Amino acid sequence: QVQLVESGGGLVQPGGSLRLSCAASGGIFSRYDMGWYRQAPGEERELVATITSGGYTNYADSVKGRFTISRDNAKNTVYLQMNSLKFEDTAVYYCKRFPGPTPWSRDYWGQGTQVTVSS
Repeated sequence: QVQLVESGGGLVQPGGSLRLSCAASGGIFSRYDMGWYRQAPGEERELVATITSGGYTNYADSVKGRFTISRDNAKNTVYLQMNSLKFEDTAVYYCKRFPGPTPWSRDYWGQGTQVTVSS
């Protein structure tokens, strides 16, 4: 049973920082690409950042230079360091484990953690 549990969200002022964590259980964490997505009220869920099993990263243009995704395979955890936060970063942030290479593999999502940027 795969479980993803996000933590680290909260209320922060513009320009502030937060670090989100996503602890994974079930499966061999190091084998899977991982990602962070977010969904603001009334908006579709959007990609924030991804990190492959090999450590290669990709970012949405809106967060490049401000957010950093990383992973610690020994702790089965993926992180999202968010700096210089803006009002428009307010959203529920979700962790995702991408499907593996087998045809029957599927993706998994966490329950989400709220990030609110407000003065």
